[in-house]
Amino acid sequence: MASVDIKNVSISIPLVTQSDKSLRYSLLRKNNIQNIEILKNINIFAKDGDRIGIYGPNGSGKTSLLRLIIGAYPPTFGFISTSGNIQNMIDLNLGFDYEASGLKNIHLKIGLSAPKLLKNNLLIKKIISFSGLKESIFWPLKTYSSGMVMRLAFSIAINLQSDILVLDEWLSVGDNEFSEKAENVLMSKVKDSKILFLASHNYNLLTKVCNRILILENGKIFDEKYI
Repeated sequence: MASVDIKNVSISIPLVTQSDKSLRYSLLRKNNIQNIEILKNINIFAKDGDRIGIYGPNGSGKTSLLRLIIGAYPPTFGFISTSGNIQNMIDLNLGFDYEASGLKNIHLKIGLSAPKLLKNNLLIKKIISFSGLKESIFWPLKTYSSGMVMRLAFSIAINLQSDILVLDEWLSVGDNEFSEKAENVLMSKVKDSKILFLASHNYNLLTKVCNRILILENGKIFDEKYI
């Protein structure tokens, strides 16, 4: 059973301005550090079957909440516990090595050691085929266009197994043909996941995809609606 349990979580981060010489310098001047609270007293419990939409204006805390769930932002107060494999589809290209080839980056992203490569050969072929990168898969990532990087990142993410899917907005990746293919497989991924967290400005989309919608304002859950 997959679950996400967030209890009384608040997150504060240091505010660094352009006048600061550096983040390190700012942190050393402890008495002068200003913190901003980006999430305030968040309480959420999600279980199998929950499709949770996160809605609110820019700066309301939507992406910060997703980053909390994937473990990128630790709580300043409160706690979060998760059960199940989490698929991060916020920063798809996070962890890429731009000096390595596309193929090597597939190995790195799915955590394959040499003994496991043969066993996962079919998965690797599916990722390469879906990306449409063909012989470019052997080129260093630093030679890729931004669209090619996104296609590779999306192809890796969409082919990995996950219990909890965390998605910021509805992805549009690459050209029209690839985007249509990506949207179809993404909808399938949403249906197969046990728990979904989807942040979006599109309220109509959230009502179609989700069964719960959290409305955020200024880092707080202002309201919750059940669909």
